[in-house]
Amino acid sequence: MTSTAPHKKSKALNPNSRRPAKELCSECGLCDTYYIHYVKSACAFITQHISELEEQTHGRARDLDNPDDCYFGVHEEMLGARKQQPIEGAQWTGIVSSIACKMLEKGLVEGVVCVQNTAEDRFQPLPVIATTAEEVLAARVNKPTLSPNLSVLEQVEKSGMKRLLVIGVGCQIQALRSVEKQLGLEKLYVLGTPCVDNVTRAGLQKFLDTTSKSPDTVVHYEFMQDFKVHFKHEDGSIEKVPFFGLKTNKLKDVFAPSCMTCFDYVNSLADLVVGYMGAPFGWQWIVVRNETGREMLELVKDQLDTQPVMSKGDRKGAVQNSIPAYDKGVTLPMWAAKLMGVVIEKVGPQGLEYARFSIDSHFTRNYLYVKRNYPEKLASHVPVYAQKIVSQYKLPD
Repeated sequence: MTSTAPHKKSKALNPNSRRPAKELCSECGLCDTYYIHYVKSACAFITQHISELEEQTHGRARDLDNPDDCYFGVHEEMLGARKQQPIEGAQWTGIVSSIACKMLEKGLVEGVVCVQNTAEDRFQPLPVIATTAEEVLAARVNKPTLSPNLSVLEQVEKSGMKRLLVIGVGCQIQALRSVEKQLGLEKLYVLGTPCVDNVTRAGLQKFLDTTSKSPDTVVHYEFMQDFKVHFKHEDGSIEKVPFFGLKTNKLKDVFAPSCMTCFDYVNSLADLVVGYMGAPFGWQWIVVRNETGREMLELVKDQLDTQPVMSKGDRKGAVQNSIPAYDKGVTLPMWAAKLMGVVIEKVGPQGLEYARFSIDSHFTRNYLYVKRNYPEKLASHVPVYAQKIVSQYKLPD
């Protein structure tokens, strides 16, 4: 049973007031609750202490001499998976939604913190505490914008719920783990998704307008293992845009400063992580971090096709070349971008090596961003594992 410590119920911030993390606020929602009392130690962008929280959550910190641990965090198992019968309308096959529904069905939890969307806007996040399968399924499909998931924590306490599943991304989960003992829960389950490069709603619109041929009909999108952005449209069609053809010069500043200073792409404090970047194209990448995560996965294991993780290719040349290209906002002509994409897809990194490519690319970029914009935070904010990853590359000043 999770112990409960008394806490001072400070008044939540006015939504229009400045957040304690200032421009680095990821809008995780903690500061919209009286748990703001803990923000200095809970916020990933004020106090970075992933290693300490890994030990609290998983019983150990990651082993930096183990390459998979260093990159992907503490874990017991990684595998590729996909549902045998996909959920209609899910972003991929619906593994996350299936786990959440099964946990409610079996009475393992009384509620699921997840994100629906507003009636007016499919991309505007609406955090809820789902108590039925229908409410969980209404939250399917990612909302690629900053989302205040933790804003419902006060509702959890007031409801009297004692067993809870929270679905979220890294910055939200670090804050959640930091206040976990104050929530008064008997059991907390955390189902995470990898996350990188979120935007405000206005930033999302700029990305869609700049990148898609039909921004108003996009249902969801993802940066995929074939080095293309896949946009799904209302009519079911898929539009694919090569990474290397993105208008980087126009999009460099669209991402939230919090995302540009984040080093927890893989959601290292979740019990179970479901993403895609470490799996072959068309499959999901599942990371079981601890016994709680294994319990969650076992609930749906009979609904899944699974395969071992694989790794192929060499990422390092592509990463090193991407550093100055992003830094200078280089955008290739579309014909060249398509050609490069075809070549890299055939001979470039796949599986776990693709995941390492993505982590390396973002960590080197983010390290430079912190060094240039928040030099006083560099030593304390960049985790040791991230420093080790970045040290493999030559960075500009």
